[in-house]
Amino acid sequence: MLKKTTSHIISTLAALLTATLLTSGCSQKIASVSDTVNVAVYGTADIHKSAHEVAALPYASTYVRIDDQSQLFMVLALAETATGATINDANATDTPAQLKWLASDNGMLITQSGRIIKTVNLSQGNLLGTHAKTADPLSLGLHLASTPTTWQRTIDWQPGYHIGYQLDSEFVFQRPEVLTVNGKSVPVLRFNENVTVKQLDRHYSNTFWIEQHTGRVVKSLQYLAPSLPSVEMTILKPFG
Repeated sequence: MLKKTTSHIISTLAALLTATLLTSGCSQKIASVSDTVNVAVYGTADIHKSAHEVAALPYASTYVRIDDQSQLFMVLALAETATGATINDANATDTPAQLKWLASDNGMLITQSGRIIKTVNLSQGNLLGTHAKTADPLSLGLHLASTPTTWQRTIDWQPGYHIGYQLDSEFVFQRPEVLTVNGKSVPVLRFNENVTVKQLDRHYSNTFWIEQHTGRVVKSLQYLAPSLPSVEMTILKPFG
């Protein structure tokens, strides 16, 4: 991720969040702009928060590990619709919210129904966009028998001129498991998403651990693009 001085990051984030809050309202219950900036900026790499600390924060939060780098703690900065309108509840619209997770060095992951659909300020490169004509099976609930097990989308990424590459996915149930998340045992179903990129003759797999009854993604291991790193996310405190 890009490295900047702490003072520059604080001033940039403060200006951005202040403008956002004044014009559209916050996406979640935030005590103040300065609190949001401090949590995002002063989080440390390879961090482990206690269940009490996670519960005490008024923000949704997640652990993130990019490839084999140190574990990061990220907070939810904004939740928006696809058109950019800020929302206050993950169920306030028929379209799943786009969640913007902020790291201490101003890097950002944007997720929708647990899938990373875009990234900003990652040093290894960025997923610029994800486009699909049909609903992501993750948004429909992989735990449901009615949910399709195949899906097609296109993605854009950098570095390099990678625009409109088609990805064909097949979701395969692996087994039930029990994860320990934020000090609690969570029964989950483990699915592999086998991805084929015909234009590059490449294959890779993403893994999603979803709650057995709700289908919500609790943990995931996703490759951003064929030539970009993997990202592991564990949701500590979900939005909504």
